[in-house]
Amino acid sequence: MEKNMRSHLARRPEVIYFLVAGYCLLSIILKVLRPASIEIDESEQAFLSQYLMLGYGTQPPLYNWLQYGVVALFGISVTALAIVKNTLLFLFLLFYGFTARILTQSQDLAAVAMLTVLTLPPVFLLSQRDLSHTVAALFTVSLFLYGFFSVLKQPPRLIGYLLVGLAVGLGTIAKYNFVIVPVAAVLAILPERRFRERLFDWRVLAALVACLAVVAPHAYWVVNNLSDATGVTVAEMKEGADSALLPHSLEGLLSLAVATIKGFALTLFVFALVFYADLGKILSARNEWTRILGRMLVATFVIIALIVLAMGATHMRAKWLALFTALLPLYLACKVDAAGLDPARRLPALLSIAGVLSVGVILMLWARVIVGPMIGDYSFVHIPYSGFARAVSSGREAPPAAIVADDRVLAGNLRIQFPNTPIILPGFPSDVTAKLPSGSVLFVWSAEGEGRDKIPHRLLNVLASNGAGGSAPESTIVTIPYNLGTAADKYKFGYAWAQQP
Repeated sequence: MEKNMRSHLARRPEVIYFLVAGYCLLSIILKVLRPASIEIDESEQAFLSQYLMLGYGTQPPLYNWLQYGVVALFGISVTALAIVKNTLLFLFLLFYGFTARILTQSQDLAAVAMLTVLTLPPVFLLSQRDLSHTVAALFTVSLFLYGFFSVLKQPPRLIGYLLVGLAVGLGTIAKYNFVIVPVAAVLAILPERRFRERLFDWRVLAALVACLAVVAPHAYWVVNNLSDATGVTVAEMKEGADSALLPHSLEGLLSLAVATIKGFALTLFVFALVFYADLGKILSARNEWTRILGRMLVATFVIIALIVLAMGATHMRAKWLALFTALLPLYLACKVDAAGLDPARRLPALLSIAGVLSVGVILMLWARVIVGPMIGDYSFVHIPYSGFARAVSSGREAPPAAIVADDRVLAGNLRIQFPNTPIILPGFPSDVTAKLPSGSVLFVWSAEGEGRDKIPHRLLNVLASNGAGGSAPESTIVTIPYNLGTAADKYKFGYAWAQQP
């Protein structure tokens, strides 16, 4: 079987692109087959897809804009959410393979790079579990690498520089820390005389214009909303600073080192397992591309370390390094190329491992939804929003004029259940008081926990700000069985109706 697989990949190495497309399609299908309850990042995207804004808070807006466009065309649904994420994931893998092909002139090594990048935890696990903005940023990283190395390998062309500028602009509005990647790329080619000249080509100005054209609208918003754009991220990076046992600088660097090891460990282990017989030759091999990619890897983590020290950060997460650990598989593929090895006979083993990890995770996440209720393990996916929507709509001739939700997860899920009803979240945008439309307005909150049987104060404040003073509307508590759960296991929702003149 392995011989047949190796023979097939050797005859048609481009089959790897179809396998990757099939993986992303399977992810969409399994997502749609689950109950129509969504988790944290997806519920935020569902809620925010109502708005087209220059900025949405702590995350830049590229993913939100893409999601808004898809929803505007096809309507809000779990399918619309899954399509955006998995299309971006496919494009990330596609351009990653294209970049490896440019650098190595080998479709086999392009397959090695694509399969190896699928062993990175942010790619095969976190992106399928609940990431959004990071997936968009990974796509922009691979697009940038494709444009950047195309400019280095080919005669200077305006279209190549414009692609680099576009990628940098998109990356900046996908994830702010993306900026580290092009900075590291510039630093990496400075010692290479024949590539250094590309930095002083007049076409760099065209790339800069393209980048600024993409970034300018959101940059205007950031200048006027700096605390909203950076506050949460800075707070998370300083999490636990008051109780740190070591000086903040050492605590931050130690956390960065641990996160880096977590990000690299599995991929390095898989690569060593597959190429164990030639590891010595691979480690000692080098060419101009391994030098540049090696410098990029070093430069990115040096820059991150400097940021950690400058900010006094004490906490780093492995997923925050996803854009930088994504450079590793490309570097490893170029090392194999520099060693002059034929990777074709290693592809079946690498395909098997990457397939088990990537496909195995989406099957496991789907199976967990089915099996979880059998052992009393309920998650966001099991919260019965559809059952609540049916219960609260029963006997009413028309849907609510608006729904005011108590948190973003609830708001996003209610957006799925009431696609034609405005969903309002108190405090969003932070400087705007929610204006309620006339008609019957539904106020909804989770009634789980102590003291949750009355309408929360933040929802009452929305009523008060719309001139509805006096007594609070009558609260109703309803218990709905969990999705796929037993009749005895139920989730409590609270709701209240208010008539707005």
